[in-house]
Amino acid sequence: MKLLKKAVCAAVAATLAAGTAMADGHATTKLRIQTHYAPETVSGKLAQGYIDNVQDMSNGEIAIEMFWSSSVVKSVEGFDAAASGILDCEMHGGGYQTGKNPAFQFVGDIMGGYDTPYQQLSWLYYGGGLEAAAPLYNKYGMELIGWWIYGQESFASSKPIEKVADFKDWKFRSPPGMETKIFEKLGASPIVMDFTEIFTALETGIIDGADASGLANNVGLGLYDIVNYANFPGFHSMPSDHLTCNKEVFDAMPAHHQKIMKVGMESLALRTALTFEKANAEAAASLREKGVVLSQWAPEELAKFRAAAQATWPEFATTPEAKALVESHMAYLTQLGLVSE
Repeated sequence: MKLLKKAVCAAVAATLAAGTAMADGHATTKLRIQTHYAPETVSGKLAQGYIDNVQDMSNGEIAIEMFWSSSVVKSVEGFDAAASGILDCEMHGGGYQTGKNPAFQFVGDIMGGYDTPYQQLSWLYYGGGLEAAAPLYNKYGMELIGWWIYGQESFASSKPIEKVADFKDWKFRSPPGMETKIFEKLGASPIVMDFTEIFTALETGIIDGADASGLANNVGLGLYDIVNYANFPGFHSMPSDHLTCNKEVFDAMPAHHQKIMKVGMESLALRTALTFEKANAEAAASLREKGVVLSQWAPEELAKFRAAAQATWPEFATTPEAKALVESHMAYLTQLGLVSE
């Protein structure tokens, strides 16, 4: 009898973790989610579309309270906030967690890997990516629900950047981590600085260029009002945002709620890639009309960058989770013909 009582209590606790029961017997799931995006941004509007889809597909059984612009905790703290129960889920990116485990580099911004969001998403869903990433997220009490990727980033530069040789002595704003190592090997001088300092640093000539974001976002930042060179399509960096949830909370959700959350992310991933493909193409046409020079890199130059990037991967593959992810990426990139065996 005592064992039965304990089992009943455990089941009740699990149900309460995911939500409550509606009067008609259907379970309801209530989730508190944070994102670093503001609701008025393109990505914010896409995230709101995900919320609407999930709530509609569940017939109101899933209710999401979104905290925009990292209003509960800092973006870098969102993952831990969900793991500890302050939040239920978070929509930031794995790149924020590289200090916790370098393996997060290979789910946050792979660098020198895939050419398009579609290739990267195909690794996640059909190339063993989810299976390779799950142990990393589960280790920290989290469940990876899915990715949304806005595409390759483009540089802003005061001089042409048409080939690897153009990186020599090129001072540019870089985020910290693996990117600085890669570009140092290619002869560039990466300078780590906050995102908010880019405009002034370009304007005053402290830097020659910047790795900021995708072409359309760079236009929005006003970077091409200062400098007249860019590369498009981009090739060096394609960060992925993710949705992760506290594993105990997610495991306690009804199976159909779990599926709705994950299928909804597949829809968000497609809509994000398509939305930014259109926005970047429109930005490129507008910039060309204004006289900004856009360089499309030749395949042999892209291969040089990819080789330098992938030669740097082992330096960050220092944990079992990171090694497993690198092996998975390399196997799939080889299958796609993006690296040689």
